[in-house]
Amino acid sequence: MFNSIRGTITEKLKDTLWIVTGGIEWDIAVPATDLAQLPEAGETGQVFIWLYHKEDQMRLFGFCDMARRATFLELLKVEGIGPKGALKIMGGITQEDLETALETEDIGKLEGIPGLGKKTAQKMILALKGKLTPLSRANPVSSPYGELVEALAGMGYDKRAAAEALTKAAAGLSHDISGVEQEKQLFKQAILYLSGI
Repeated sequence: MFNSIRGTITEKLKDTLWIVTGGIEWDIAVPATDLAQLPEAGETGQVFIWLYHKEDQMRLFGFCDMARRATFLELLKVEGIGPKGALKIMGGITQEDLETALETEDIGKLEGIPGLGKKTAQKMILALKGKLTPLSRANPVSSPYGELVEALAGMGYDKRAAAEALTKAAAGLSHDISGVEQEKQLFKQAILYLSGI
């Protein structure tokens, strides 16, 4: 559906970004940590988005890159964490600190996030340990296809499995194509591998 919005940033408020594109000003909920990484008002910026849609409500959530959006989507899988809760969690801790706290099972660090209790912190560790560590940090030579791995992770695939599928896909790819077409073919073939087709 939507992947990102690129336009002129008109305002950065608490947990909110306003951005104009094509004559429309979008009101997007963004974690404070991501807001800090986006350009200032008046400058051109890009925000990766996710649409929350219920019978009585629609809301856009935005992130500074695809990896941050993938983290948000992983947090939503944790029992008891909704979109607003995930936004607060991500706004209260950096990506690196969150990954480290989950990997080391540092409940104290997670409890330090405003509004996050011990039970939810424990659920986060159980559900997310090993899922947020970027391949580049876990093993720098795991995959030369970082952006494609992140794109597949954003679709819900495990990052390690995505990297392996891309490596397999690259081995069977014709060397006659390059650039954008090569990426498209890799992406398509990797999805087939991941789907077991």
